[in-house]
Amino acid sequence: MTEYTAVNLDLMSHYKSLYDASPVHASDTSFANIWGWAEHFGLELHFDERLAWLRQTRQTPRPVWWSTIGPWREIDWTRPSPLDQGGEFCRVPEDLALAWKEALGDRVELAEARGQWEYLYRAQNLATLKGNKLHKKRNHVNAFFKSYPAIYRAITADCLEDVLRMQQEWCMWHECKNSPSLIAENGAIRRVLECWDEIPGLRGGALYVENKMIAYTVGEVLGKDTLVVHFEKARSAFRGVYQAINQQFAAAETHNVTWINREQDLDEPGLRQAKASYAPENFIKKYTVTVRAKESGQKSEYSTG
Repeated sequence: MTEYTAVNLDLMSHYKSLYDASPVHASDTSFANIWGWAEHFGLELHFDERLAWLRQTRQTPRPVWWSTIGPWREIDWTRPSPLDQGGEFCRVPEDLALAWKEALGDRVELAEARGQWEYLYRAQNLATLKGNKLHKKRNHVNAFFKSYPAIYRAITADCLEDVLRMQQEWCMWHECKNSPSLIAENGAIRRVLECWDEIPGLRGGALYVENKMIAYTVGEVLGKDTLVVHFEKARSAFRGVYQAINQQFAAAETHNVTWINREQDLDEPGLRQAKASYAPENFIKKYTVTVRAKESGQKSEYSTG
């Protein structure tokens, strides 16, 4: 039987070593993200010799797998693996999806998952907002700081209570109790914040006005040159606050990274327009991959668990 274990902090070191060895560092398979959403999606891990296999057991009629993690360009995909049992794999980067198609041929069907594409921006561009494409964003930020005596601070352990308090208030304003998706996101945010000192690579920033937090961002360093923004919330009564926290976080971190990943748009038109308005330079393209099981006459050491 292929044994899976619920995502937990004891698996973090092994998982992160394989994640770092992956050719593509997608945000949804970073450890902070899978830890945050582990309970909601029922995420489980199986490790073989060189790879991590991530299975989702909740929110779908049957289990589905997320992208496989590890040095996949070095793998002979014709050898025995959990792929032999077939199944649906979501959030799969294009590089890996094409490798499976090349190795397994007609057993693999690919469907472009546009809503899962991750938006990549140059950190320097988000920090300075220079150029015609971003002049409206720059104007919003300038107007914000002229209107409010705002101060930016990096998130550290001693201000996590402020973040948790603001998140709770944000949920009240947006009536999270009536939205299953917002309830789930709130749970994911709390899980990540409560493990701030245990998960390496977490970064964050906040805006304060008169010692009250009005916006925060929580991100994570991916690989050597990318920072992902996992969560970003603000008090929208402060005009321009979202543009301001975006710019200030980028400016504070641009000396550490080249790229900022602002995750997916989930096929939401408004979110897609907002992300496009910042002029992304690249995407992490993804596919949903359906793999047909090996025929009964073809033996494999793997069986589902």
